[in-house]
Amino acid sequence: MALAGLGNKDLNLIIFGGKGGVGKTSCAIATALALSQNFKTLLISTDPAHSLSDCLEQQIGYSIVNIEGAANLSAIEVVAEEAMSEFIGSNRDELKKLLSTSTNLDDDDIEEMLALSVPGIDEVMSFKTIIDFMEEGNYEKYVVDTAPTGHALRLLSSPELLDEWIKMAAKMRWKYRYMITSFSGSYQPDDVDTLLLSLKKTVKRIENTLHDKNKCEFVPVCIPEAMAVNETERLINDLTKFGIFPGQMVVNNVMVSEGCDFCRKRKVGQSHYLKMIRERFRGLNVVEIPLFTEEIKGLRTLKRLIEFLFEDNMIKNNQTGNLNG
Repeated sequence: MALAGLGNKDLNLIIFGGKGGVGKTSCAIATALALSQNFKTLLISTDPAHSLSDCLEQQIGYSIVNIEGAANLSAIEVVAEEAMSEFIGSNRDELKKLLSTSTNLDDDDIEEMLALSVPGIDEVMSFKTIIDFMEEGNYEKYVVDTAPTGHALRLLSSPELLDEWIKMAAKMRWKYRYMITSFSGSYQPDDVDTLLLSLKKTVKRIENTLHDKNKCEFVPVCIPEAMAVNETERLINDLTKFGIFPGQMVVNNVMVSEGCDFCRKRKVGQSHYLKMIRERFRGLNVVEIPLFTEEIKGLRTLKRLIEFLFEDNMIKNNQTGNLNG
C-alpha cells in the first residue's frame, strides 16, 4: 500500500500528526519533497521542538527559505511567540482601543496585558499563520509537520478558541457601541470592528479548510507498539469530533529483516500490533514503512523514504528521479 491522492490539485493542506518519536517529521518532509516535483510546495513545522533543520541538514527558521537540492520546495518553522508578537505589532492600535474603550484599564495596564502569554493563543496564531500563507496563494501545496498529539489537537481546536475570544471581544464592544449610540444617536464601525470581522473570517476560513476533505487531509503516523497504537486510535477519534476524517495512515519502523536473532524477535513482537492496526483501522489505507538501518537525514535517505511512501504512485515514478542531492 502507498499514500494516495495527495497529488490531487484541489488538495492544498496536508497535515502529519501522531505520538512523539514516530517519524512525523521525516514523513512530512519526504511527502513535501515528492509533491514539490509537480507542485510549488511549502513545508511548515508547528512543533516547538523544530526538527526540519536537522532532517534536511539545512538551517530553517521563522522565515521562508528555499530547500537546497529540491526545486519548488520551501520551508519555515513557525514560532508561536513570534507569530503572536507579529499579530500584536500589526494590530496594536486596534487592540489598545478595544481594551481602552471596553475596560477600566489604564495605558500601563493595557500594555502589560498585551505582553501577557495567553494559554492556547500560540496554537491560534500558528494556524492563523498557515491560513495567511494559503490566502497569499504563493504555493500549491502546504505540508504541515505538527508537534506530538496533544499539541496537534490544540492546533486543530484553535478556530474554536479564537471564535470564543472574538465573541468575548464583541460583547465588550457591544457595551461601548450602546453607550455611543445612546449619546450620539448612531454608531459608525471603526478599525476595531474591522479587526474583529477579519478574525471572524479567518475562523471561517480555517474551519472550511479543515472540514473539506477535498482541500485538507490529516495523515496520522504510528509505529507498531502498544502506546503508539492506542494513542493513534484516540487521535483519530478526537479528529472525528472536529469533523476531520483521516482516510490513510503511516505505520513507521516496521521490522522486515530476519537476519539476526534480535530482528526475528522484534518482527514477531511487532506482528501482534500490525494485526491490531489492520483491525482497528480497517477503513484506512495503511502504509507500512520498514525500519531503516540508518537515520533518515538528508536528501539521500529521504528519497528512499519517498519510494516506500508512494511506491508505484505517479509521485514516485514522475518525481523522485528529479530530486537532486
